[in-house]
Amino acid sequence: MRDALNTSIHDVTARFLRMQSLTLEQIAHIRTALTERHYVGLGARVSELEQEIDVLEREVEQACLTAIARYQPVAGDLRFFLMVFKSLADLERAGDYGRHIGRDLEELSSTMRSGPLTDVLPMMNVLGEMVERLAYAFAEHDADAARTVMRLDIEVDALYEQLQRASLTRILEDPRELQASLKTTRMARSLERLGDHVVNVAERVDAFLAARPGAETAPSEAAG
Repeated sequence: MRDALNTSIHDVTARFLRMQSLTLEQIAHIRTALTERHYVGLGARVSELEQEIDVLEREVEQACLTAIARYQPVAGDLRFFLMVFKSLADLERAGDYGRHIGRDLEELSSTMRSGPLTDVLPMMNVLGEMVERLAYAFAEHDADAARTVMRLDIEVDALYEQLQRASLTRILEDPRELQASLKTTRMARSLERLGDHVVNVAERVDAFLAARPGAETAPSEAAG
């Protein structure tokens, strides 16, 4: 039974990492579109990735429930399945935000100049690093990497506030920029929410690692 349980853990691990990889692919496509200022087909690409995330969410959810019912894991094994199970909705929502952002960018690019759109690029760069660090934390059982995700989210929040102020200034200087600035701010809000969902997963990974026997229990800097 132990071999079967290990196989289930490895399968769930691989699929859960794939979900994170797909989120990173969404971010990469959006970042490339912003950098190259070429948005045609972006909505379709990020939507396809989001659909794959949805499929994996259902598969991993079923795999976790089956493993718990069939093998009745305890201690660390049970905490692993519960950590993954509780994190699925966050990765699914992150994928949803990735889809919305990609579609909005493609739609807005036909009616707006590129300047306001690229204002969100710094946020995209930090979000990409957040997802990379999350995947590393999960795959390598690295609590420091999980806590790095939380620290990076503080940067995302600061960039979001900075963009809001810049948008307001642009509107005050030229009221014709109202619609462009509001739409850019809406996209930035979606990016900020995407980051929140990534942080939720990082916090669960950190808690899971902290509960291991002999694990260091240093409090997260982001916890305040």
